[in-house]
Amino acid sequence: MGSAKKSSSQARQARIAEMRRAEQARERRGRLLTIGVSAVVVAGLVVGGVLLVRSGSDDPGGTASDGKGAGTFVTGEDGVRTWKGTLSRNHVTKDVTYPMKPPVGGDHDQVWMNCDGDVYDKALDDKNAVHALEHGAVWVTYTDQAPKADVDALAAKVEKTPYSLMSPYQGQRDPIMLSAWGHQRTVTGADDPAVDAFFEKYVQGEQTPEPGAACTGGRAK
Repeated sequence: MGSAKKSSSQARQARIAEMRRAEQARERRGRLLTIGVSAVVVAGLVVGGVLLVRSGSDDPGGTASDGKGAGTFVTGEDGVRTWKGTLSRNHVTKDVTYPMKPPVGGDHDQVWMNCDGDVYDKALDDKNAVHALEHGAVWVTYTDQAPKADVDALAAKVEKTPYSLMSPYQGQRDPIMLSAWGHQRTVTGADDPAVDAFFEKYVQGEQTPEPGAACTGGRAK
């Protein structure tokens, strides 16, 4: 059993490493294309830049429709709460009212929150964090009721885990919570075995709508 778990973990780490290499390659290609893209933008501004501005969002009108009318959490035997219902994935410019805190999906900002082991000491905009979940990240959140030792230990874990991020979140129901796209659970502390189990299953897990998408090059705070 232990050997199988180790093998699974090694395979997951290898897959994440390959995704990071692919992401770095995309970033290099993006830098090479910058000059050409800039020239196109200048030309577009001369002959009709309005079209380029309008193309910058999937939702030009900024309508924040997150499909919250139908759905509920169902708790599994492992303690993970799974959202049963539609989680829309539109890019929006206005605020979104999510049916859960922290949110585990729904409409979101077109820019993701950087989630390459990033630890933030201030609250994030939900819309950016949800986009990170769409990319397969696990989001660790905590309130001021969480013991400092647990916060520090979880931060150390996040910092060494690609496709994860961490931030304070005062509106949640429990001191420490873990979220992934469509999934969420409460943990008792950094040494709760459920922490490793959640990371193992949901970091770039099967629930990921956009596996391998970037966790860098987004919003940093």
